[in-house]
Amino acid sequence: MTTRLIRHKRIKSKLKNSTKPRLSVYKSAKYVYAQLIDDVNQNTLVAVHSKTINAKGTKQDIASAVGKEIAKLAIAKGVSEVVFDRGGYLYHGRVAAVANGAREGGLKL
Repeated sequence: MTTRLIRHKRIKSKLKNSTKPRLSVYKSAKYVYAQLIDDVNQNTLVAVHSKTINAKGTKQDIASAVGKEIAKLAIAKGVSEVVFDRGGYLYHGRVAAVANGAREGGLKL
C-alpha cells in the first residue's frame, strides 16, 4: 500500500461516522474527480469529473469548476452540508481548489 492510500484509509475511517454525505476527491495527473457518497445507504449521490465539464484554464481553474458543478448538483439533490474527504492528498493545489469551488457553489464543508 502506498502512503497516500494509508492516509486515505485513516481519514475515511474517521469520516464514515458522520451522517452527512462525504465529498470525496480523486486526482490523477490529468483529471480531477469528485463524488458525493452517502455512507449510511452506501451509494453515490452525485459524481462529476473534469472530462465532462467544459472548463478551460489551468488545472486549478478546472478543479474549481468541478467543485462548483458538484455543489450545483448536490443542492439540486437537496444536500447542503457535506464532510470533505481529501482522499489522502494534501489539502493544497487542486484538492483545495475543489473544496473552495464547492464552497463558492453553496455547499457547507
